[in-house]
Amino acid sequence: MKLYSKLSEVYEAMYTTFINYEEEYKFYNKILSKYKKVNLLEIGSGTGNLAIYFEKNGYNYCGLDLSKEMVEISKRKLPSSKFIEGDMKTFATESTVDSIIITGRTISYLLSNKDLMSAFTRIYKNLEIGGILSFDFIDASRFIPRIKEGEEITHEVVYKGVKYKRKSKWELNLKEGMDFVWEAGYSKKAGNKYLKISDDTSIIRTFTKDEIEIFLLINNFKIKEIIDRETYAFPTYVVVAEKI
Repeated sequence: MKLYSKLSEVYEAMYTTFINYEEEYKFYNKILSKYKKVNLLEIGSGTGNLAIYFEKNGYNYCGLDLSKEMVEISKRKLPSSKFIEGDMKTFATESTVDSIIITGRTISYLLSNKDLMSAFTRIYKNLEIGGILSFDFIDASRFIPRIKEGEEITHEVVYKGVKYKRKSKWELNLKEGMDFVWEAGYSKKAGNKYLKISDDTSIIRTFTKDEIEIFLLINNFKIKEIIDRETYAFPTYVVVAEKI
């Protein structure tokens, strides 16, 4: 997905406008505080926007992202913090942590069951016994029926005085599971015109609650709670599970 590599600066512009990162922090902090966890790995840490709040509030934080460009932006923002480039299917931490969060529906990029199993295996190995895993996922039962073939959705944002536009199309794919193709075109305003930056296409997987519960069960996680959380663009659930 170009948005996470060649378009990393555009990602920064778009998502700092879409997402209230202070509210995101409060949401995950409430979960981690409830289970008394402080040694945190964030998978899908992006450009470090959530990391800022965890660092400021005393967490022993490490960010992991697949995109080299994202990691570089994060390190520029927070030079004293730890960010590593890595794949959630193969990563290893220097020592186990007591909590892992996967943010921004990053689990949606694990398209095959094999990939999902690989990620849960790595997460299990890098968590302490009793450690907490929390992640959000797009709810297939609510989102898939909403998709209309060819429907175009436009988002406009202003970031650092520049106006950006994203035109998106969602179309059913259904090749790996309840997945869909997301086609997006990015442009920015120059004078009275929008100049095209790039196009981007990705395949995104949604899940049912039953699927997630089964995958966690067979990977030796006990579900503590599932939170229904409406977020931008997609209906979402957040899972909190414990390594047993």
